[in-house]
Amino acid sequence: MKAIVTALSAALILPLAACNSSPSEKLAERVEEAADNRADALETNAEALRDQAAALDNRAEQVRDTAEERADAIEAADRNVAAMSQEKRDAVVLNEAPAVR
Repeated sequence: MKAIVTALSAALILPLAACNSSPSEKLAERVEEAADNRADALETNAEALRDQAAALDNRAEQVRDTAEERADAIEAADRNVAAMSQEKRDAVVLNEAPAVR
């Protein structure tokens, strides 16, 4: 939305500003326009990063929820964990083996 407003403003102002502009004023305008374009690109990238961060937050919450469900299932099954090999316990912890069968 900001980009549209900026572009429309520039489109309306540029023809008026071009009249009787000195070379230094024209250069200054080009510098500002280029900076606006870079700033717009940065804002677009920031928005995309915010979306990615939100998706990662959701994924992290799902991982925690799944871990809690797995832990509850292990406790409810009341298995003899001492009889399990260390390798099997490590696999359960790493989510590479089922918590209970």
